Amino acid sequence: MGVNFSCLTEGDGAPKRPGLGDVPENCVAAVLMYMSPPEICQLARLNRTFRGAASADFVWESKLPANYGYLLKKLFRKDLGNRTKKEIYALLSRPNSFDGGTKEVWLEKTTGAVCLSISSRAMSITGIDDRRYWNYIPTDESRFREVAYLQQIWWFEVDGELEFQFPAGTYSLYFRIQLGRASKRFGWRYCNFDHVHGWDLKPVKFEFSTSDGQCGQTQRCLEDPDKDGKSVDASTIRGNWTDYHVGDFIVHDSNTPTKIKYSMMQIDCTHTKGGLCLDSVLIIPAAVGRRKVS
Repeated sequence: MGVNFSCLTEGDGAPKRPGLGDVPENCVAAVLMYMSPPEICQLARLNRTFRGAASADFVWESKLPANYGYLLKKLFRKDLGNRTKKEIYALLSRPNSFDGGTKEVWLEKTTGAVCLSISSRAMSITGIDDRRYWNYIPTDESRFREVAYLQQIWWFEVDGELEFQFPAGTYSLYFRIQLGRASKRFGWRYCNFDHVHGWDLKPVKFEFSTSDGQCGQTQRCLEDPDKDGKSVDASTIRGNWTDYHVGDFIVHDSNTPTKIKYSMMQIDCTHTKGGLCLDSVLIIPAAVGRRKVS
């Protein structure tokens, strides 16, 4: 009795003031479920109790997408063994390639949302086999380490499709492209615009459709005049990677695969166009996309 009482007092006999280490670990874990993964990792540094709570499986399972089991089967052929949910979250947060390295999927670290990128290699590109028109060029500016570069063509058309099991939610689809061919000279980035032409004459049409009937479409000149009718400063457009938003679609069921077809085209054969780099198609949750754009 006296021993138990002495534990609640300071050395001078005054009552001991409770601290963070006195909070039960299960209570801490229940609170951590309402925090973002970066916040959980920061709080884990406070003390042993918070560190233990931050490793609880039920905390990290609440951060994983509802169909994370599908992702594990699709991305990893080997059995992951008895990995904790925290380890699984860390594993899925890294870019993981599939379909021969032509696609990558990862979890957005702050929200745990599924993001997906599709390389130009996975798309059907008119004239891609003729080096007079297209070439694949290496670059460290792409997560796939290469992009498709258009020198000149009359009929510009890029198509692709994807079947994937997304968690329920609203997603945005983007084409990532650049006017001009970037390279490095003496450690400095340099962009060649010699082949850039034809993108201010007619708009490029971007569109997509899903297996459940959703669709989106937008048109724009890649070198468009501004609202006053004056030419936009080419340096603000050329030489910069731009994500062109095609539209949004909604996934209602996490357990049902969604098939998506997407394309970009400019098939007016009255003029040629060229000097464009095509990197990838990006599919990310709409909320993440809004933060990215802003």
